Amino acid sequence: MADDGQGRLRTEGGRAGGAAAASGEMLLGVGLLALVLLAAYRLYLRWGARNGPGGAARQGEAAALPRMKRRDFSLEQLREFDGARNPRILLAVNGKVFDVTKGSKFYGPEGPYGIFAGRDASRGLATFCLDKDALRDEYDDLSDLNAVQMESVREWEMQFKEKYDYVGRLLKPGEEPSEYTDEEDTKDHTKQE
Repeated sequence: MADDGQGRLRTEGGRAGGAAAASGEMLLGVGLLALVLLAAYRLYLRWGARNGPGGAARQGEAAALPRMKRRDFSLEQLREFDGARNPRILLAVNGKVFDVTKGSKFYGPEGPYGIFAGRDASRGLATFCLDKDALRDEYDDLSDLNAVQMESVREWEMQFKEKYDYVGRLLKPGEEPSEYTDEEDTKDHTKQE
């Protein structure tokens, strides 16, 4: 190697060194292009399947749903609103039922929190556990949770109240549902907006 007089190094054989460098740069460019394409493909697989024709249709259905009238739910009734059997998605937190349909990409069947759809999510939210084993199939009074976990449940309840429509209470076994008037329902919905 020698200095060419302009501060650049030149290799013996000039062209062979330049061709090798150009070949290396081209190989690097092709490698980077392959990585970008692979990343784009993985993103498409992850998000495109959710938002593809079926996902877009489901979100369109959900947006077209009228506002739900206030009513109370047993656990069995709540399970119908899991986003698979019914386009509307409900979940309960701390004895209150919320319509989370507008968050279907999170709470829908393919969403990261889809396990909570149509269920009482209180225990899972309190313990930060997304396993189906953390959720109970019978009414959960949460009496075994510690003070920190109960505070977490109350914080989650407040977040859901701010973001989603409150549609009723989760009934304890043997408890009778409340009678809601249209006036109460309208007043509460107006207050939330």
